[in-house]
Parts: sequence; C-alpha cells; structure tokens
Amino acid sequence: MAKSGYDVYLKNCLLPVTPEKIQIKINNQNKTVSLINEGEINILKKAGLTDIEFECEIPQVKHPYAVYKSGFQDAGYFMDFFEELKTSGKPFQYIVCRKLPVGKQLLNTNIKVSMEDYKITEDAKNGFDFKVKFNLKQWRDYGTKTVNIQIAASKPKASAEPQRETNNSPAPAAAQTYTVVKGDCLWNIAKKFYGSGAKYTVIYDANKGVIGGNPNLIYPGQVLTIPAA
Repeated sequence: MAKSGYDVYLKNCLLPVTPEKIQIKINNQNKTVSLINEGEINILKKAGLTDIEFECEIPQVKHPYAVYKSGFQDAGYFMDFFEELKTSGKPFQYIVCRKLPVGKQLLNTNIKVSMEDYKITEDAKNGFDFKVKFNLKQWRDYGTKTVNIQIAASKPKASAEPQRETNNSPAPAAAQTYTVVKGDCLWNIAKKFYGSGAKYTVIYDANKGVIGGNPNLIYPGQVLTIPAA
C-alpha cells in the first residue's frame, strides 16, 4: 500500500492507517413553506452542523503501510482512546493534513467535533485487525444565560449573567517567547495568550521554522515566538 498524502487526527491521536474515503455532509436549516397565493417559498437560515463519516483500519500488528509517530501501538491502545472520546462528554479537534508527494501543504481541515458513535467490525479475512466506522458531528461553542429578577415596588428589574466560562487572558502587547512543556498544543497556548484557541495559526505562522509542516506536532523544549496583539 502506497503512503498516503493524508494524516488524520482525532484530538492528538494520529490514525495509523488513513481512511480510504471520508464523507462530509454540510447541512442546512432552510425551510420550505407554501403560501396561498405565492406557491412554495424557501426561507434561508444559517447553516446547520456538519456531519463527518469514515471507516479506517486499526491494526493489531505492525504493518509496513501503517504510521506511528511515537512508536507502534496495538489495537487495544486505540480502542481505549476512542472510548474515552465517546464517554468524556467533551468535544475535540478533528484534523486532516493534506500534502503532495513533494511535501507541499494543501488545504487542511481543522474543526471541533463530538463523537456521536463508532462501530467496530471484526472480519476473519483481516486477521486480528479491526475496522472502525466513526460518526462525528461539528461542535459549536455556545453560551447560556440565567436571569435574576428583583421585584421592586414599581416594576421588576432583570439582569443577565452569562454562566459560560470565559477567558480574560490579555493578548501580549509586545512579542515574547514561550517554551513548550509536556502536554502543550498550539490551541491551548493560543488560548492562554490570546484568549482564543482558534488563533493558534498566528503562533504557527510565526514559528514554521521551528515547528515544521504540521502545527499539531510540537515538542517540549521548543522555544516559540508569541506575536504581539
């Protein structure tokens, strides 16, 4: 099997064998209604959540076409990781890195998703290897509010207080450096300095010479430049 130009990550876990195909369904919430004199009309609304579906091989033994960035791991390691994604109740990053055989980077995919379900298939013709089919759904951050009503003599007064956790970390006023420690990722570093993990590309663009071609692979001891706001 030829080496694929695709790397697929679930959170920080690189799938050892690239899926043969990935189906991405971009949903909408448009609504068609019928008017008495006008016939059917279409009411356009904001796009719905994206659905992602794919199946991949999880080897029990090391195959020459499988890729392990940190050394070989058997199928049990990956099964435990997938179960943790399903039961943790937390969203995670779904990342697809695409590149040409010469190493040139193509359009990448990096979205936050939830693990809706996954299905494990065992087939005697595949030996001890597994096939795992994933169903992922795009995750959008949202906020909820509670309203505290104080009854006054004349009229009620309402105050809204957001309950969602916020990050008030100020962006640096001047460029500075940061040394990567174990467990770090660009998303969390960007959230620490800019208040938003989505700004990880600002740090990556300033440190391509240190990080290389994959923004998801950083190592303890690397010194990164943190650009000013």
